[in-house]
Amino acid sequence: MGDLNNDVSAKSMHHLMLQDVLGSSDAAKESFIYSYGRSFNGFAARLTDEEVQTFSEMEGVVSVIPNTMLQLHTTRSWDFMGLTMNVTTPAPYETDVVVGLLDTGIWPESLSFNDEGMGPPPKSWKGICQTADNFTCNNKIIGARFYKSDGYYDETDFKSPRDSVGHGTHTASTAAGRPYNGASYFGLGKGLARGGVPSARVAVYKVCWAGGRCGLADILAGFDDAIADGCHILSVSLGASSPVEYMQDPIAIGSFHAMKNGILTSNSAGNSGPSPYSVSNNAPWSLTVAASTIDRKFVSQVQLGNGQIYAGHAINSFALNGTYPLIYGGDAANYSAGATDLTSKYCIQDTLNSFKTEGKIVLCDFLYDGSGVLQAKGLGTIMSDRRYTDFAFSYPLPATLLLPDEGESVKAYIRSTSTPIGTILKGETFQDSVAPTVVSFSSRGPNAVTLDILKPDLTAPGVDILAAWSPVAPPSGSPVDKRSVDFNIISGTSMSCPHVSGAAAYVKSYYPSWSPAAIKSALMTTASFMDSRKNEEAEFAYGSGHIDPVRAVHPGLVYDAGVNDYIDFLCKQGYNTTTLRLITGDNTSSCASSTYDKAWGLNYPSIALSIADGQPIKGVFPRTVTNVGYANSTYHAFITAPSGIKITVEPNVLSFKSVGEKQSFLVKIDGGVVSQLPIQSGAITWNDGVHQVRSPVIVYTVLPSMMMPNTVMKPFSFDESSFINGLL
Repeated sequence: MGDLNNDVSAKSMHHLMLQDVLGSSDAAKESFIYSYGRSFNGFAARLTDEEVQTFSEMEGVVSVIPNTMLQLHTTRSWDFMGLTMNVTTPAPYETDVVVGLLDTGIWPESLSFNDEGMGPPPKSWKGICQTADNFTCNNKIIGARFYKSDGYYDETDFKSPRDSVGHGTHTASTAAGRPYNGASYFGLGKGLARGGVPSARVAVYKVCWAGGRCGLADILAGFDDAIADGCHILSVSLGASSPVEYMQDPIAIGSFHAMKNGILTSNSAGNSGPSPYSVSNNAPWSLTVAASTIDRKFVSQVQLGNGQIYAGHAINSFALNGTYPLIYGGDAANYSAGATDLTSKYCIQDTLNSFKTEGKIVLCDFLYDGSGVLQAKGLGTIMSDRRYTDFAFSYPLPATLLLPDEGESVKAYIRSTSTPIGTILKGETFQDSVAPTVVSFSSRGPNAVTLDILKPDLTAPGVDILAAWSPVAPPSGSPVDKRSVDFNIISGTSMSCPHVSGAAAYVKSYYPSWSPAAIKSALMTTASFMDSRKNEEAEFAYGSGHIDPVRAVHPGLVYDAGVNDYIDFLCKQGYNTTTLRLITGDNTSSCASSTYDKAWGLNYPSIALSIADGQPIKGVFPRTVTNVGYANSTYHAFITAPSGIKITVEPNVLSFKSVGEKQSFLVKIDGGVVSQLPIQSGAITWNDGVHQVRSPVIVYTVLPSMMMPNTVMKPFSFDESSFINGLL
């Protein structure tokens, strides 16, 4: 792949290449899917293994990558972050900022995307609106495209940018939705729904479809168009199920080209937490976002006939208005279907005896979507499980989730009387006084691809987020749920990502000329400090901290980087000229040397030092900051170091005489020989009396085998139900 100015000539060239390999123009036309000629040079086609091999050997072909499938990572939050309506009066250039979203599309009729009072799109906009299926754009949604390389459509899919899943509508409204007062989920969370930059424009690139499947070829096509159309910030709430090398990752490749064109890509960290090495979207040129709680949680109480009350986690929109018989799923086995009490206690489909469960509330020893209870004509479900108790799901029937010991108490009551009764109360909201904390499902570091680049970069609200929804998508995520809503409450790093996308657009609206790295640095170095006592994985959970959009527009100093810096980084990571071009797509890219070196030299806003077991702690990190604060200013370095580790900064005073001036310094980390050392956290904060520019410094140990070039550590994963993974 290489840059081209003329997408028409690119398409012609790609057709000729296909024709050479396939033997005829007709065969080339039948094989062809996409031409990526607007922002980078490449194409997608249907090929046999032999044809792939032929292409791989052709002169000028940098890489041939199979079309794998990636997954989706699925309004009190903005107030919680301090970006209140009083603050969010349009910034100087907010209406000129275009937020592009690679997602499941959008529901254009949603009240979050009305264009009342908005002028025409900015003159720089070059995008189009694909209007199939009665889809329409306006002065809010200024661009919309859809992609389906495999040609297969589910019966629920719209062959247009219209969203049948809900995910894309939710993320778009979180990032840039217009204010709408009176939004709620069946009365829960009622209030003002809005995005971070309500006056910014939205462009949608539908690359994901029913089942949350997102094709590699479609993702690259979306990036190609978004870059050429004129987007300023890209929000990409999807990724691989486990970390992959940059040269095999379409999001890393696409976001590299976006960066090259001045566009910052905000990515979700993934929902495979709390396993270590599970964070995805690890490329240093994009911004990776973990998910954390806000100061509101949803609770649905269980009230038993003996007077006992238990507070469960659920977004329960149903009111039973009375008490009903209770039964334990383990006492209602569907023997005719081959179930036993050991399987029916989980209440999955086909395991329950409807003659026993009809009209009753069923206690289940498993967190599931309630479809098994509904199938067995049950009235509601009380679930008992220790997983995922720090956020809430919604369900297609009255439901709540208790801890296992509470579930045992409910079971004991059921068996203590011949007529057990109870009820599940409609959901309520309670204050979460310990927020923000990183939620359990949020993927954790270390960075499995580059050990000395800290990922995730920061954290943002991703738990129980109220935002717009597609009215044709089941609000609980269960296919048996036939209800329709305009707003929904869901959780995931998919929800935290657009919060950062909106914050990045907010910064961009103040500083249109800032590079992606400068915006990223501003967001990271002004992030609020997180308490490691609440998050035992510390920076591996939350990166630089919790996003603070208001502080980010006045960062004081930024750590800037550009294309050549990232190319140098890749070369020092063991990439050679051939593998480098798999990412850059540019046949002029080259590595003067591919000798492996640490990633310490990349001008990154955080510092991570991995030490092989049995080695001494030692690292030197050169850094350069650019003054974006006051012309005449002096910054002093304040250092926080963990016990037994020495951190020094040379020089420890930086004086600036003008805005835009750069100053360099060295960070030196020293300590004794270590083995099996968990994460040790420190920080460097540059302070001029007004700005506090904070960079976390972490030290941790790894196995010696993990220090080899191009070694990707696989996450320690746990099997969870498809329901859980599907909702996130």
